[in-house]
Amino acid sequence: MSHKILSHQEIQHKIRRIAYQIYEANADEKEIVIAGVDGGGLQFAKKIGAVLKKITNASIVLCKVSMDKKNPLKSGVSTSIPEKDYAHKSVVLIDDVLNSGSTLIYGVHHFLKTPLKQLKTAVLVNRNHKKYPVKADYKGISLSTSLQEHVKVEFKPKDDTVSLG
Repeated sequence: MSHKILSHQEIQHKIRRIAYQIYEANADEKEIVIAGVDGGGLQFAKKIGAVLKKITNASIVLCKVSMDKKNPLKSGVSTSIPEKDYAHKSVVLIDDVLNSGSTLIYGVHHFLKTPLKQLKTAVLVNRNHKKYPVKADYKGISLSTSLQEHVKVEFKPKDDTVSLG
């Protein structure tokens, strides 16, 4: 049995709020790189990017971050844009759910190999079960859940939902 945590409208509100927070932290930037972790993170990044395009004159560059989430050390981390396109820029690494922190920490590690202006992280759902010292700079909601519970984020046209099962 699953319990709905966030409705479509609530998620839209959180997307707008996070986009405005990113804008405020990057008000003087000419370009902001929105790096979404492939899967739900990339979908969430696209939604944030769409709002940012409406509220800022900065160029919004979408970057897909790919890795094997179960074994990121083995697969390595790759991006859809070359390193030179995010070097010396402001980067926001985005995922849908922060569980153990491994996906974000490996993503952060990848970007830290390049000189950046700043690196921030954003998640829709922040769970408090981190194995790694990584935090979300921007978060939609924080949940205290048991390890047995599963957070499910679904992005569907006009029916985005977050549920706990």
